[in-house]
Amino acid sequence: MQDLLFVYIFMLAAFTGYEVISRVPVILHTPLMSGSNFVHGVVLVGAMFALGHAETPLQLTLGFLAVLLGAANAAGGYVVTERMLGMFNAKAKPAVTAAKEA
Repeated sequence: MQDLLFVYIFMLAAFTGYEVISRVPVILHTPLMSGSNFVHGVVLVGAMFALGHAETPLQLTLGFLAVLLGAANAAGGYVVTERMLGMFNAKAKPAVTAAKEA
């Protein structure tokens, strides 16, 4: 019965997360990405804690996968955020154009 409750909570969280994220305006996407990267770091710490308390081979495997995927998700989020912020940097002018303006 408790497993069914966990599945229900997971499905509710997934649906709610999808609905919230799909309504975010484009202008707020980058700041929210930075905030979600922090959450991914917290998830990674939780996965490491769970892996540290694992006893059976199944628990060890699932814990290892959770740490691996959590680390990839956090690192990938920071890479994507950095690239998105790089799009807002001013473009360097070519030397020929800069010399003509001077």
